[in-house]
Amino acid sequence: MTTIKSVALGAAALVALATGSAQAKTVVVRAAHMIDVLAGKRVDGAQVVITDGRITAVGKSGDAVPAGAEVVDLGQRTLLPGLIDMHVHLTGDPTLSGYRGLEFTDNLSTVIGVANARKTVEAGFTTVRNVGSANYDDVALKQGIELGYVPGPRIVPATYALGATGGHCDSTEFPPSITVPSPQIANTPEEFRALVRKVRKYGAEVIKICATGGVFSKTDSVGAQQMSFDELKAVADEAHMLGMRVAAHAHGTAGINDALRAGIDTIEHASLADEESFKLAKAKGAWLDMDIYNDDYILAEGEKNGVFPESLAKEKMIGRKQRETFRAAHAAGVKLLFGTDGGVYPNGYNARQFAKMVEWGMTPIEAIQAATKSAAEALDRTADVGAIATGRYGDLIAVDGDPLADVRTLEHVAFVMKGGEVVKPAQ
Repeated sequence: MTTIKSVALGAAALVALATGSAQAKTVVVRAAHMIDVLAGKRVDGAQVVITDGRITAVGKSGDAVPAGAEVVDLGQRTLLPGLIDMHVHLTGDPTLSGYRGLEFTDNLSTVIGVANARKTVEAGFTTVRNVGSANYDDVALKQGIELGYVPGPRIVPATYALGATGGHCDSTEFPPSITVPSPQIANTPEEFRALVRKVRKYGAEVIKICATGGVFSKTDSVGAQQMSFDELKAVADEAHMLGMRVAAHAHGTAGINDALRAGIDTIEHASLADEESFKLAKAKGAWLDMDIYNDDYILAEGEKNGVFPESLAKEKMIGRKQRETFRAAHAAGVKLLFGTDGGVYPNGYNARQFAKMVEWGMTPIEAIQAATKSAAEALDRTADVGAIATGRYGDLIAVDGDPLADVRTLEHVAFVMKGGEVVKPAQ
């Protein structure tokens, strides 16, 4: 019977751990080039030393190699830190849109998540923020990955996305005769405070709320505000007191601006943000997280996938405007993140957004920093992820070519390492 090493270490390993006599595993990774996302430049002849999963040295090829180290030579490839997607739904499958998902048992989403986790990490995304899943599926998936049962990225789970009755986070696709459990719904500031405490109790590491209507919900306007300022403030205050950050789904201007005034940390989608939004975001130190790739997929594949006709109409109305807002926000100096809404399009295609970010105003290094340095800052995890730097996890990827010259090279990752362990070997 095969055991999973992270679960069943064996007697000798347990003794070694207890006595501190276990020999540290050291891996040395070399590549012709490396993107230093902190400095914003490419460096040549890179060598990275990783011991017990964390980076212990970043130097040049030819530096001394620790005795007994395993050496991974990536040749002429370019090394980057593992990428971070700040807005995914790993348990989502866009081909089961509309009412199609009702054909299956509730927990199929967990199985979908296992498959998507592998696709995501093999695409080079070694960390994701999962901003909404039912049944605490994202917590189960995170635990399964950490225990070694399945491969996948580091997950920052939100569990349920919280919202108001009849809002984007509610089940709005059924008639009154059909009721479904709604453990994520609240309607007063105090009820929202209680929900923050509840989801944190069961594994949430970030809070996700729905401040406005959305594209894929029925019966609402995509831009209409759905949580009052007092409710938004209650969520922000409660989460911050508990040491958590808050992400707000918000397309409409009023909802975006009230969320920023309330102290929400990241605004998801931000399609109709205006000049006031930009001023508030800069004053508050908040981030906009805009999924500007998936419009292409939704409009091309949505009808075939069962997306509601009214949702397609909303997407046609909002998609280009969101991209124009992205360009304006970047020009205004607003802090921007890399978040794709994976699950609305197929997980694993995450890197397709880089080219859109460049098309709509960013330089390649800015787009890469949005998915590394900036994302780590917004997660408050700069000690762990987001750069190839001493002390951080040995999460590395490599590509053929120079992503600063052609950012599309990130769509074809040749090598992935997570915590010093090879996830996708170079061919």
